[in-house]
Amino acid sequence: MNKKEKYELILKQIESLIAGEKDNKVGVLANVAALLHHEFDSFFWTGFYLLAPDGKLKLGPFQGTIACFNIPVGKGVCGTSFAERKTLVVPDVEAFPGHIACSSLSRSEIVVPIYNKQGDGIGVLDIDSTALDAFDDTDAHYLERAMQLLTAEIYAD
Repeated sequence: MNKKEKYELILKQIESLIAGEKDNKVGVLANVAALLHHEFDSFFWTGFYLLAPDGKLKLGPFQGTIACFNIPVGKGVCGTSFAERKTLVVPDVEAFPGHIACSSLSRSEIVVPIYNKQGDGIGVLDIDSTALDAFDDTDAHYLERAMQLLTAEIYAD
């Protein structure tokens, strides 16, 4: 199964996994992180940072090793993706200005911003790999679609 086929299957799994779970946002985010993390061997860390009332991105449900608790908006890959409202594919985190190293094992990263129905930023999906250049446009496309499915279900109100 190629990457595109794997993602198509994952999208179907996410749809059925989250259906009717509007009242359990943490559980939904945890299951989506687990699904993504365990489907790809190259995913070292997979999780969510959610916008808190203090204006920082705070650690949410994840799979992987320990992580940073707080990320300022506009800082690091996560904060920059959130501030710029665009998915960032970083082939080499050491070359990213201001990279926040939550783990020295991380070599590449993809971050997808997440929005509610009104278009307000609510957080990011963050995935790290121990391999350089682990992510590409296919990952960006399907992870963006996955976050659209997720938010349409649990952030619909």
